Amino acid sequence: MKKIQILGTGCPKCKKLAENAEAAAKELEVEHQVEKVTEITEIMKFGVMVTPALVIDGQVKVTGKVADVGAIKEMLS
Repeated sequence: MKKIQILGTGCPKCKKLAENAEAAAKELEVEHQVEKVTEITEIMKFGVMVTPALVIDGQVKVTGKVADVGAIKEMLS
């Protein structure tokens, strides 16, 4: 199972990144869990200074932008 985390305070970009990650995982039929991390102290533990950020299985993949569905699918493959 892939653990997908969206780091951000809940802004529109964070929500869009979460939607894209969910869509990518569903298109690939990957068993997954999406978790939204909104606490600044938790976000900082990842070393992320700019949100939104995408973390897959504990590795920061994208910071400061909304990755599209295609890019996320590549990261999940």
